[in-house]
Amino acid sequence: MDRSNVRAATQADTTTDIQHVFDLCADDMASVNRLIRGSLDSNVVLIRQISEYIIGSGGKRLRPMLVLLAARACGYPGQGHITVAAIIEFIHTATLLHDDVVDESDLRRGQESAHAVWGNAASVLVGDFLYSRSFQMMVKVDSMQVMEVLSNATNTIAEGEVEQLLNMHDPEVSEQSYFSVIEKKTAKLFEAACQLGAVLAGKPELEEQMAVFGRELGAAFQVADDVLDYTASAETLGKNIGDDLAEGKPTLPLILSRKHLATEHQQMIDETIRRGGVERIEQIAELIRGSGAIDESMDVARSRSQAAKRALSGLAESKWKDAMMDLASYSVSRQY
Repeated sequence: MDRSNVRAATQADTTTDIQHVFDLCADDMASVNRLIRGSLDSNVVLIRQISEYIIGSGGKRLRPMLVLLAARACGYPGQGHITVAAIIEFIHTATLLHDDVVDESDLRRGQESAHAVWGNAASVLVGDFLYSRSFQMMVKVDSMQVMEVLSNATNTIAEGEVEQLLNMHDPEVSEQSYFSVIEKKTAKLFEAACQLGAVLAGKPELEEQMAVFGRELGAAFQVADDVLDYTASAETLGKNIGDDLAEGKPTLPLILSRKHLATEHQQMIDETIRRGGVERIEQIAELIRGSGAIDESMDVARSRSQAAKRALSGLAESKWKDAMMDLASYSVSRQY
């Protein structure tokens, strides 16, 4: 498959526009952002510098936005979702700081990663600060169920990080192992964000479908992300193309492509996974694009996106539900 066909395949749903979702959440997100910055206060200057650097560096803020959308979609009339959304963003930011150290990534959201600027030790310790600050904020929410969902999610994310570490530089990683990692490391926080919307609304009958929506949405986002690692430009993606392969990290396009390639090409990919590095990135990326693995991976992502939409079938109609449905479509149509 040539590059133009690959591009067409990965852009099958390109018309999804979610600006209206951001507009819908604008007032609540402004409150979340104020709380985030107010909660970063510390007498230690470096903590403020690094926290502001990564939190102020952009990003779609999807995880806190999901708290806001899910809470309103479940009929929550209060303001407690603002605090929970900020907590979710702090947990996510802490994982980014730790991820970039483990992965030795130099770029994050199109700028130098925190560890590239300040070093590994500072990044890990500020990540720890954000985790601990998030737990201080959880206590103030004064809900044991909120504490339970968030503490379980944080623990599961850590498990996923360790699983991914064990999979590094292993060309024999299975699809099952890959999905185990992304469902723990990425989808779990999406799941928690959405479930907490129902918890805050006092709607236990909606918790499961909210959790399923978040989990399926998170998986769709991650699979699409892994496809973009081989199809997008570095400028659009905000990180170096082929980073996953360079780090020795087998993702779904790579796992699927190995089934279709000639033995000598499989061996070249396997050796690159074992050693890491960027020497053969372009050659391997071309093999992946030509193997059909991009289309197969996007089929998986679209399937998970559709599963997310189905999870909302029992939810009352509202502009908030519509926004969540549109996010599910966006998860497999975005270009960054």
